[in-house]
Amino acid sequence: MRTVVWELYRDLKAYKAAPTAEAKQVLDKRFDDLCATQTCFVSLNLALQRMGRNKRELLLVLERPELPLHNNLSEGDIREYVKRRKVSGGTRSEDGRRGRDTFASLKKTCRKLGISFWNYLKDRTLGTNQVPPLPELIVARSLAR
Repeated sequence: MRTVVWELYRDLKAYKAAPTAEAKQVLDKRFDDLCATQTCFVSLNLALQRMGRNKRELLLVLERPELPLHNNLSEGDIREYVKRRKVSGGTRSEDGRRGRDTFASLKKTCRKLGISFWNYLKDRTLGTNQVPPLPELIVARSLAR
């Protein structure tokens, strides 16, 4: 079963590179066949059923090939926060949590946009407005793609 899953994943990656209507139908059917498989392992059968229930999300790439097949980027986005929380034991208050989350989000966004987080903070606190608002930069970046 592991080989079948990895082969399907490999073929989904190939589909992303060159999507066709025929390949979409074949991959959709293969996914259904995989999820309908019954093995002698109860936990594997349950995992396959769960995959079948989540088909829409798992095969979203068939509708939108530009999307990644994994959530590694999202996982990476919260990794720094998780490490800090583990070391510090969390925050003492709801305001502290909100502040930490806000600054972590701003830092990640600046990094993704290629902006110095420190320069962004200085720009905002000094009111020099040399750095455009982040929402404008995000929209401009998405339109450029």
